[in-house]
Amino acid sequence: MARLLAIAACIPAILAAQDAREIVRRAVQVNDRNEQVSRNYTYLERQDLRMLDGAGRVKEHKIETWDITQLEGSPYRRLVARNDQPLSPADQKKEEERLRGSEQARAQETAEQRRRRIADAEKRRDERQRDPLKELAEAFDFRLLPQEAIDGRDVWVVDATPRPGFKGATLISRAMFPKIHCRFWIAKADYHAVKVEFDALDTISLGWMLVRMSKGSRVTVETAMVNDEVWLPKRVAVTAAARILLVKGVRVDMQLDYSAYKKFQAQSRILSTGEVK
Repeated sequence: MARLLAIAACIPAILAAQDAREIVRRAVQVNDRNEQVSRNYTYLERQDLRMLDGAGRVKEHKIETWDITQLEGSPYRRLVARNDQPLSPADQKKEEERLRGSEQARAQETAEQRRRRIADAEKRRDERQRDPLKELAEAFDFRLLPQEAIDGRDVWVVDATPRPGFKGATLISRAMFPKIHCRFWIAKADYHAVKVEFDALDTISLGWMLVRMSKGSRVTVETAMVNDEVWLPKRVAVTAAARILLVKGVRVDMQLDYSAYKKFQAQSRILSTGEVK
């Protein structure tokens, strides 16, 4: 009897863990469709980057704003402002020349060259985002925290700690998942992640970028609904002690803000706009 009572006492915790894992599974599933729709949008990305020394003094500070669009089927980034000011005439001319060069090069591609370029862009996107997410539900142990509300939306709050023994199938899942603690804020209405936060529990090495992110680094991602059809990035904040190119140790404070979302068709004709709120 005592053993049965002990098992019964564990059932609520077991069910809660299963519920939390299922919530994350659903979130990954809806994110896959969301990712497809998101490719129909152009946007502005404002990067505010501060590099600090060991005493916390700012060694370098720069702000750049980029226009990201689709050019002949794959993403194209164009610098449009520095320090929230328009580019100088000389820099603007350089960007315009670079854009015209890319337009001409892509327009002159053979069908096979175009297919290969678009496939390569898709592969890089999948390696960075979609493929690691497929392993998320198996990489962590989950538990539900008290629910909250963000911007008037009820959200589940799911805490995630690395599952012992997990061996990732992708570079990112192998390098990162065993060494990060995550927290997800997932909308109860549609299972989309409204906010994601992760903290580095140990040094993370990403050899393909020659970057090491130290223990204690934090990344926070916030999203917003655009045009009542898709969740898109609103803000990304990074606070990290990092070693870049395995040589230089720096502290990085970076914030990325996203705005001016516009929906387009194959020829990039503007159909509608949706500002991030």
